[in-house]
Amino acid sequence: MRTSYKRAFAQYVKKASKPLQLAIEDKVIEVCNNPRIGQEKLGDLQRMYVYKFRFNKQEYLMAYQFDPIPDDVKITWIDFYQIGPHENFYTKLKRSIRLK
Repeated sequence: MRTSYKRAFAQYVKKASKPLQLAIEDKVIEVCNNPRIGQEKLGDLQRMYVYKFRFNKQEYLMAYQFDPIPDDVKITWIDFYQIGPHENFYTKLKRSIRLK
């Protein structure tokens, strides 16, 4: 499976503390093992999935997409778009998708 990290995702992880980086790495592996674990979004963010997790009493959201083949056993790619706290998360995500 091909996994890629968009610029916003990679920059956030790079600036995060080491314990948070390790937690994010664990969650990325968890999402890669089961991509449908996140909640699928509607409207402007159609086909985007968001996985929520907690770290040190703070809720983080991770946005990603994967190949949309329904009921396919083998997922061929996952793109991680953004990660961060809930505050302004969806606004930033919409802006980054529009710039694409």
